[in-house]
Amino acid sequence: MSRRSEEKLAERADLMVEEEALRDLAAGGSGLVGLDGPGAGTAAKSAKAKSGGGRGGKEKDPARPRQPYVPARGWPGAGGGRVGYMDPPTMWRATTVQACGMWPFAAGSGSPMTGVPLGQHLFTGATVCGDPLNWFTRARYISNPSLFMLGMPGLGKSTLVNRMLIGLAATGVVPLVLGDLKPDYADTVRALGGQVISIGRGRGGINVLDPGAMGEAAARIGGDAGEVLKAEAHGRVLNMVAALITIVRGRPMDDHEQSVLSAVLHHLRERTPPGRAVLLPDVLRVLTEGPDRVRAVTLDRGSDTRYRDAVDPLHRSLLGILDGPLGDTFASETSTRIDANAPAVCIDISGIGEADTQLTAAAMLAAWSDGLGAVAASHALADAGLAPRRWFFTVLDELWRPLRAASGIVDRIDALTRLNRSLGLGDAKITHTLKDAEALGTDADRAKARGFVERAGMVVCAGLPKTEMEDLGKVVGLSRREIDLVSSWSSPPGWGVRGEDDEPPGRGRFLIKVGGRPGIPIKVAITDAERELHNTNTRWTTNEAAVERAAARIAREVARPAQEGPPPALAGGPAALALPGDPGFPAVEASAGGWTA
Repeated sequence: MSRRSEEKLAERADLMVEEEALRDLAAGGSGLVGLDGPGAGTAAKSAKAKSGGGRGGKEKDPARPRQPYVPARGWPGAGGGRVGYMDPPTMWRATTVQACGMWPFAAGSGSPMTGVPLGQHLFTGATVCGDPLNWFTRARYISNPSLFMLGMPGLGKSTLVNRMLIGLAATGVVPLVLGDLKPDYADTVRALGGQVISIGRGRGGINVLDPGAMGEAAARIGGDAGEVLKAEAHGRVLNMVAALITIVRGRPMDDHEQSVLSAVLHHLRERTPPGRAVLLPDVLRVLTEGPDRVRAVTLDRGSDTRYRDAVDPLHRSLLGILDGPLGDTFASETSTRIDANAPAVCIDISGIGEADTQLTAAAMLAAWSDGLGAVAASHALADAGLAPRRWFFTVLDELWRPLRAASGIVDRIDALTRLNRSLGLGDAKITHTLKDAEALGTDADRAKARGFVERAGMVVCAGLPKTEMEDLGKVVGLSRREIDLVSSWSSPPGWGVRGEDDEPPGRGRFLIKVGGRPGIPIKVAITDAERELHNTNTRWTTNEAAVERAAARIAREVARPAQEGPPPALAGGPAALALPGDPGFPAVEASAGGWTA
């Protein structure tokens, strides 16, 4: 028998019981229909009459207890009655280590079970696991260890990636947040025992000429492999300085300027003692001195005028870096180097203002250069047998902001999406909509940004408008049902009639797409520990301790006059407080040309 048939039978039984109760009431009974059946009250009255229940009759029978009406469905008692649904039982989830033997029922499920536990299937309730690295290395579901996430603000995109970050860190993967803009992940990295590096004015800086972890690894490896790593570190430093000059100028460097800069860096490396890093002021000093190695690439032919004409544009750009908005951050030694052995690393650039686009772009490029250099150094040490192999997981949240900051970041992210397999790292990129790419300056940058979604192994969608989902369906391949489902998650919450804060219907709901496979809709419920570590609305929460201190200070200020006594009397007595027209106000004689009130 189907569930609908059972519901119809139950409703029919309830109606029959109600009809019997009404007939019993009409017959003069109590209307209680219980174990004694209908008319129990009428039968009791007739029995009383037969027994001669009057003054001259026999002894009364003891009163029969009333049987309460128990409905077939719903709750008995006052205010009870039939209900159309029953509350589901509370569900608890735990690992087999925490709750071993407590779940004897085993059933197969089509949901993937490889990777970080993400949440429950929206329709079946089955556990869904997944992350870019495990789906690439173990499950072989995807051919590229990358994730691209889209969704409207406030629906939990960063929270889901934060869960992946925690789960991967537990398996030995090193999370790298190279440029945390809010910050969203600094507290999580601290809780994992990782390293948080702050970059910004008055906070810390990065020396872009410092080879960092790559230089240390090259010295440790030695031999031909060490020389190869030194050459790679030199190229990385050269590209980073060229990127800073591009940001200051607003256009790329000329080819001969890159040759001059490379010669200057080689000259400084040969003459800098071990343990000391080259600084940007050192580059200016070498350009001023003009050694033979640098003059050789300028084709000066012994003429100081030709030499100055060749290096002056580069000299002016470097002065613009040192004396401009980037000087405080990039003119000195690196405040904190990346620890290659840290379980997680976060470079926090949230101290840079949103309006300071040049410094934001430069800090992002420097953070990515330093972080990927640490990744290359780790793999070089592992290839040489000097360190265990480690995998990395990079997170780039609020992708729209670095994309608009500088075109060099687009090229760097584009290279990362193509080479992350050979680099030994997975990545997660988070943004709001595909239209974020349309705001880029050139057609080439817009085409590169659109390719991020096409090359992603996993595409995760939170709530999006229907028009955006239809555009995404042309790239990913979404069915009509998937488009309608994700579009419904972008609806706002209902009106709170009792002043309660209703959550949006799409918060914590995501659709995971892998190639042409059907999407996996999931719902994510975070724990209290995750909620404390990852609160993106900290500026909208009250600081109770500060409020209490302010209230106590105001109370002390209010109570101080009462403790000090009444204020001293004014000189002149009450007349000093009198107003014009009052009896105590001194008279003013009228004079010529004057007036009186």
